[in-house]
Amino acid sequence: MVRRSVRDFDESDVRVRPNRRGSRPRTKDRPKHEDAITARVVSVDRGRWRTVVAEGTEEQRAVTAMRARELGRSPVVPGDLVGLVGDTSGRDGTLARIVRIQERSSFLRRSADDDDSTERPLVANVDVMVMVTALADPEPRGGMIDRCLVAAYVAGIDALLVLTKADLRTPEEFLAAYAPLGLEHVVTRRESPEGADDPAAAGIVGLEELRERLSGRISVLIGHSGVGKSTLLNALVPGAGRATGHVNDVTGRGRHTSSSALAMQLPEDDGWVIDTPGVRSFGLGHVDPDELLDAFADLADLAEECPRGCTHLADAPDCALDDLVAAGRAGTAGPSRLASYRRLAEALRRNDPWDI
Repeated sequence: MVRRSVRDFDESDVRVRPNRRGSRPRTKDRPKHEDAITARVVSVDRGRWRTVVAEGTEEQRAVTAMRARELGRSPVVPGDLVGLVGDTSGRDGTLARIVRIQERSSFLRRSADDDDSTERPLVANVDVMVMVTALADPEPRGGMIDRCLVAAYVAGIDALLVLTKADLRTPEEFLAAYAPLGLEHVVTRRESPEGADDPAAAGIVGLEELRERLSGRISVLIGHSGVGKSTLLNALVPGAGRATGHVNDVTGRGRHTSSSALAMQLPEDDGWVIDTPGVRSFGLGHVDPDELLDAFADLADLAEECPRGCTHLADAPDCALDDLVAAGRAGTAGPSRLASYRRLAEALRRNDPWDI
């Protein structure tokens, strides 16, 4: 082997490795995708989004999509209206791309833990949050309702309380705690038709009232496992096939039967209901206390007369709300409404997502 010195080489002997990243300059400009079509996200599963295209028309079809790279980590959740490109035929094995998320009318979130302010998106474009709780078996826990109310008020979403299993306990005592908030409610109970030997043939009293309240709206159902949420959904959307569970005799809590959120169309209606997995925790680490006060407009105006830094809680020194409410300055909002606000504010201050 003949060794060559450095002087024996010239530029023709040098091999230049091509730039693997390409020679085109990078740009922040993104494709506009004028040809994108609108779809509604109905479910999310392992990096794939199930959507509905041409909603409410004869051309309505289900399309599976992936998120385009330019969206980054932007959350895409059930209820979102998105722009799709690519193969939007909906045929088996085809995959479209989500390239745009339309502006949301509402965005419901929670945080995972009491000291975690990281937002966990749940659903988007919802008109009403339906809080489902049983009056017995399992026992009702007001902590869940209080925390859901905080999240709903902050998100600007209407709230509806649905009390199930009224055949086991009357609802008046439980409802008394929420009367000052003017919270709308529906009470349901199971009732077997006369002469029916099969318990599965039992009807649900109150179902039609609930159906009327949800008609033409986008709603999300939230509740503990075992409260009858899936039973209501299967009655509202025949063929939904949501699994129903039972209540553990030892813990008094239900077993989770839904593992992911799913949006379903109401039959013969332009409304949607979104089922969510049974609630185990509901953190409010992303909520600012001032946002909750703003939801109580009658009290927020009076709170401007409080000292700077006032928490407006019962133990707050020199809080002006008690005297102003007692003097009738809050209009129809009496002491009971102030107590309700403070109960929610206290839940926000404790911020224990497991206290539900």
